[in-house]
Amino acid sequence: MGLCHGKPFEPPKNFSENLPGENNEPPLNSSTGKTPKFPFFSPSPLHSAFKNSPAYSSSVPSTPLRFLKRPFPPPSPAKHIKALLTRRHGSMKPNEATIPEGSECDIIGLDKNFGFSKNFIKHFVLGEEVGRGHFGYTCSAKGKRDSLKGQDVAVKVIPKSKMTTPIAIEDVRREVKILRALTGHKNLVKFYNAYEDEDNVYMVMELCTGGELLDRILSRGGKYSEEDAKVVMIQILSVVSYCHLQGVVHRDLKPENFLFSSKEDHSPLKAIDFGLSDYVKPDERLNDIVGSAYYVAPEVLHRSYGTEADMWSIGVIAYILLCGSRPFWARTESGIFRAVLKAEPSFDEAPWPSLSSDSIDFVKKLLNKDYRRRITAAQALSHPWLAGHQDVKIPLDMLTYKLVKAYICSSSLRRSALAALAKTLTIPQLAYLREQFILVAPNKSGFISLHNLKTQAVAKNSTDAMKDSRVLDYVNVVSSLQYKKFDFEEFCAAAISVHQLEGMESWEQHACRAYEFFEKDGNRPIMIEELASELGLSPSVPIHVVLQDWIRHSDGCLSFLGFVRLLHGVSSRAAHKA
Repeated sequence: MGLCHGKPFEPPKNFSENLPGENNEPPLNSSTGKTPKFPFFSPSPLHSAFKNSPAYSSSVPSTPLRFLKRPFPPPSPAKHIKALLTRRHGSMKPNEATIPEGSECDIIGLDKNFGFSKNFIKHFVLGEEVGRGHFGYTCSAKGKRDSLKGQDVAVKVIPKSKMTTPIAIEDVRREVKILRALTGHKNLVKFYNAYEDEDNVYMVMELCTGGELLDRILSRGGKYSEEDAKVVMIQILSVVSYCHLQGVVHRDLKPENFLFSSKEDHSPLKAIDFGLSDYVKPDERLNDIVGSAYYVAPEVLHRSYGTEADMWSIGVIAYILLCGSRPFWARTESGIFRAVLKAEPSFDEAPWPSLSSDSIDFVKKLLNKDYRRRITAAQALSHPWLAGHQDVKIPLDMLTYKLVKAYICSSSLRRSALAALAKTLTIPQLAYLREQFILVAPNKSGFISLHNLKTQAVAKNSTDAMKDSRVLDYVNVVSSLQYKKFDFEEFCAAAISVHQLEGMESWEQHACRAYEFFEKDGNRPIMIEELASELGLSPSVPIHVVLQDWIRHSDGCLSFLGFVRLLHGVSSRAAHKA
């Protein structure tokens, strides 16, 4: 549903010419309804005039050649996805038939009363239009009374006639609820109030006059310096980490959805357009496909995702900022999806060889196709590329709660294995964990309890969004578990992500060193039956067949293979497959 509050985009001459014979399909941008600023056939988001400039060097030509690794491409998800998006918001084009959620009678009888404030025209005078999409438009306005009297604001106008499905109505209702709950973060557009009349819904927000991040990228010839890119990424990660802690996933992060407050060079960046946002608990997955094609995460196309999908989108933004090209592109929407699912972004061509290894590692950790190995927003802020920057402030990470819960519910043998793995962590990895420990440690006592996890999350970070997303319920469950206090050493063992470590090039060294520590301190002779009990295997599982290679026959101790599998907290189903 969301619309940009920026100025309408005026493409340069010939910017969106179609290649002869190409099918240029609309982007996967169902709810924003914005005209794409990147032509689908182009390997770069830049106007062709930039391509001959010294500042620009495309890294894309090699990318599309690699995503078809077999004679025939896999079936395209594009048609299926378009059908889902059409069902979500009704007709996508003026002449396109609507695929209804239910019967026609249900659509005609939709309840479009939101309970918002009335008499919008008594409070504001609408000005010129500053943005338009399929589902509405955005205007500047001036307040006439109360605290906003004389103040310039942005008003997002959504005609009720465009709300042709129950989902579309719920999207509007949820967008207002999320904006109302989250407003207050310095990098999130300020929300003032929502109004409605018989014809429209009006969302009154802060007016940002500095234009879109995309416009700034274009004005710089397509890319930022590393130092300037850091400033942008810190602001994006700051607001996204705030949303994720509250259990809100944005689902449509892209340069068009970040506005500068003013035209000044160092103007703050603001996240906008929460029309596709939704609530999600740390232990739940979403399955509806929404977003914009070039920025959609692989797991979204697989219809099982959480807040990690936003981190993928941030990785795409970071890639564009640093080199001026998209990491994944194709001439058609189907090709884009295949590239996202199968292709690897190129870091071989200019300007990547001249950029720092930390910047490349940063982008790679965000563009990991395995969402379990992708870093969180809090971890990204503690990455060596950004660490030490004056504007960086590491926030509380909900992943910590998820990992601590899994640790407490694990067997004593697995906890010993994780303790050994924690001893192999590097200084940067320990720095992130130290920050998380300090955030929940009372008065720097050196110990934390599960109750501390609850009080710190609630006292310093809780909003209505955290309640609506039921993240608060999840925190309450974790804090209600019975376990002793953690010192920092055990906290590292509890809050370590095995999947993320496994995604690093140094994983083999981590695993081998950890096994050496485990051999000295935690390994012991163990019966297969005991191991099966610790793993929770049912008696019906053929234990000796499943676990025979987990234990060394020479002395009955856990083998290296069993150690690595144990680190992952193997369930009976996973163990059986192993």
